[in-house]
Amino acid sequence: MTAEDPRLDREPDDSFAIQTFGLRKQFGELVAVDSINLDIKKGELFAFLGPNGAGKTTTISMLCCLLKPTGGTARIMGYDINREPYRVKEVIGVSPQDTTLSEHLSSRENLNLVGRLHGIDPKKLKTWSQLMLQTMGLADRAKEQVRRFSGGMKRRLNIAMALIHNPDIIFLDEPTLGLDPQARRAVWSYIARLKGEKTILLTTHYMEEADFLADRIGIIDEGKIVALGTALDLKTGMIDTHTMVVQAWNLTQKLIIEMRERYAKIDISNGTMTITDKKIDFREIVDRLHDANVSIRSAYIKEPTLEDVFINITGKELRE
Repeated sequence: MTAEDPRLDREPDDSFAIQTFGLRKQFGELVAVDSINLDIKKGELFAFLGPNGAGKTTTISMLCCLLKPTGGTARIMGYDINREPYRVKEVIGVSPQDTTLSEHLSSRENLNLVGRLHGIDPKKLKTWSQLMLQTMGLADRAKEQVRRFSGGMKRRLNIAMALIHNPDIIFLDEPTLGLDPQARRAVWSYIARLKGEKTILLTTHYMEEADFLADRIGIIDEGKIVALGTALDLKTGMIDTHTMVVQAWNLTQKLIIEMRERYAKIDISNGTMTITDKKIDFREIVDRLHDANVSIRSAYIKEPTLEDVFINITGKELRE
């Protein structure tokens, strides 16, 4: 699906964890979120992608009742964000991009502190904090001060703190930002354990993260939902655009000009030619390069990635 839900008059449905109805936020003349409509199922992991300034943070702030909509509304586990914000806050957990940890306290003490703020019974809190530490792979570091933790361990503790009151929905804002690839994948494995048990709304700048974890992906740009579907759906939707990558010696300027006249897009970088068009004849291109006395090191058809989808739809890199 390449647009938001067209059923503007649809009825509230309790089978969904999150529903938005014409949700809109305007700051002066700037429309940050433009009447979006979303249905997110209970137990679904939904990745919310968009360039910087596209409306992701504003949308999530409204869903978490931190920002009041200019128009429209949303239902979170059946509770209206405009009429029942306190009930909404009871059923959600938020793991922000910046970790909110007390460095001089242990991981268990951090969890207990947040649990007490939620008014959890001390006996229940003891059991639940131990379960969260086990779920996030931190049980053996329960008594250790957080200042000694690695970045990945701090991220996992941040997620555990968002889960301490056993919410139905958890918002994960850039949960692996700044981590090395190994630590990032470790966090993925713990997030994957929550799939099906919790509804998760994930924002990320890592396309492979969304591809690996998400049941569905929504792309927002300039305040509008511009694409919606599974990773496979979105990539299959680009099947009319093909890319061929050729690594070669002695690419001449004359040949490059001729290729640019023939194909929709030609990129050249460090001896690599990337050809993009609606139709690509692999054999024809190879023969053409051979006829021009180009020495080909490798040539292959590149399958579309989520990043290709994102750039194709928004015209931007994810970090722009």
